[in-house]
Amino acid sequence: MNKLFKYTVIASMMTCSVAMASDKVTFQLDWLPGADSVPVYVGIKEGFFEAEDLKVSISSGRGSTDAITKLATGSSDVGNADIGALMAARAQEHVPVVAVLPYFTQAPHTFFTLKDSGITSIKDLKGKKVATSPFSSSNGFLPLVLKGYNLTEDDIKLVKTDPGTLGPLMITGRTDAVIGWATNSELFKEQAASAGKEIMSMPWSNEGLSLYSYSLLASEYFLKERPEVAKRFVKAFKKSIEFTYANPGKAGIAINSIVPEVSAESVSAQIKSVTNLVYNDITEQDGFGVFTPQRITQTWKYVALANGLDNDTLDPIKAVSFEYLPE
Repeated sequence: MNKLFKYTVIASMMTCSVAMASDKVTFQLDWLPGADSVPVYVGIKEGFFEAEDLKVSISSGRGSTDAITKLATGSSDVGNADIGALMAARAQEHVPVVAVLPYFTQAPHTFFTLKDSGITSIKDLKGKKVATSPFSSSNGFLPLVLKGYNLTEDDIKLVKTDPGTLGPLMITGRTDAVIGWATNSELFKEQAASAGKEIMSMPWSNEGLSLYSYSLLASEYFLKERPEVAKRFVKAFKKSIEFTYANPGKAGIAINSIVPEVSAESVSAQIKSVTNLVYNDITEQDGFGVFTPQRITQTWKYVALANGLDNDTLDPIKAVSFEYLPE
């Protein structure tokens, strides 16, 4: 009996020591919890991180630039943000952050307007009031999309406002259109429906803006100091993305269980509405979770144009690390 008790205590101590050995990782959101950030919550709820001996905490952010800054300073280890914002930051001032996994392989940037607004094409925005968030990475690409219709920003009345007010401004007619990500479509639909209205969207990807967008980024310090932890995280995060888009209902429940103020039903609908940003002709050609040098270079060309930068100010391949992509 004493011997059995002794072995039980030893086994218990070993179990505790394994639990305590879980590596801590701080994940940086680029905004408030929503459909685009669901995979990290799925990874926690479904045990994908735990299976890799990882304990993940989440930090909120205020846009891609804010997220990249927090990664660069080491206050966070990994996070989601627009790879275009990362490239621009590295071109202007080297930041120790790189992309390690593609997430949205098509641009999510979109114009939204009411169906009864009389706006049926981007060319109809001339002279109209268009609202956007001051933090949105979409703003940099706006001139490129307008140029396709021989328009400039001077041809529209661009208003920058808090992202939470975009939908209400559009629905009440205080702005003719808004700029947002495709992930906002379900929210705008719900807000419009409550006022007896309908919205329509004009995705910029349909206007030729084909590039990598939302990606998993990592601090170079984190990658250098804890490479094996990084590999395990990327592996688990990839599984989380795959689970999210295969099981939107469960993914909605996962984020709601951690962030109760986020509606499971709404997030589930949002996930379905942006599946084409994650799985599309690019992933059919290259495979999911794969960065290709050709598309990285193409993405940088758009980013350089959008930010008024020379192509030779950055070798875009150096903004990506291929070492942590799961096999």
